[in-house]
Amino acid sequence: MTGSRTPANARIAAVFESLQKRSERAFMPFVVIGDPSLEASAAVADALVEGGADIMEFGFPFSDPPADGPVIQAADERALAAGTTPDDCLEFIAAFRQRHDVPVALLIYFNLILQRGVDAFYEAAAAAGVDAILAADVPLELSGPLVDAGRKHGIAPIFIASELTTAERMAEIAKVADGYIYAVARIGITGEKSEVDAGLPATLGRIREATQLPILAGFGISTPDHVRRVAGMNADGAITGSAIVRRIAAHAAGELSLSSLCEELRAFTRAMKAATRPA
Repeated sequence: MTGSRTPANARIAAVFESLQKRSERAFMPFVVIGDPSLEASAAVADALVEGGADIMEFGFPFSDPPADGPVIQAADERALAAGTTPDDCLEFIAAFRQRHDVPVALLIYFNLILQRGVDAFYEAAAAAGVDAILAADVPLELSGPLVDAGRKHGIAPIFIASELTTAERMAEIAKVADGYIYAVARIGITGEKSEVDAGLPATLGRIREATQLPILAGFGISTPDHVRRVAGMNADGAITGSAIVRRIAAHAAGELSLSSLCEELRAFTRAMKAATRPA
């Protein structure tokens, strides 16, 4: 699908409005750009959209990603070993935007933004077609310049909330967040888990009391049953990274051809997306 030049951030609102009319939740896959090559990443991203992804979340490879577990850390290492740079990532997103009109979110670490300069990075990201940015290692108290740059360039500032987020802090997040809230489904780092954390419903309830923004649950979401469970907990969608990146790792290790990987990811995404729909 050729991407229309819908203003950044408007795409996110349009997606959730459309999903709400169909009583569906969102499915947002995550991949690291350049893992194991830019060409493979482009094919993977296309396969995920073809499988039914509502929003795409991309990571810029970084040498020390504190929020990520070993599966995604390894993806960062592969992408960096392939020579992937932030400029490559922005060009990748611009090319993706020409092929697809689904919203694009970034999960990124502050050093990569700072290298270019906050305003310059957000300007370049908006030009490439980015709709939302989550700077995973920037606390709320230091987020002002990023929020301001996001507002200036039409990019939604995304914030994380978890069971450790107090009601007072959630109220402060709600004042500046836009697009959606990233709800941590379990405390810790990213990675696949067998069960959804039993405390997630209470966390989602406290977030819902503070904001009308959509809430997407991530960290450990790896099966259609997980998606159905978080949907039943009144989340507006689910985010999956490690379960996808693990399959990409098999391709990087030579265990899976790129065409087989893409077909597997299309099927996986179709199953995850089906779980977002009413029974």
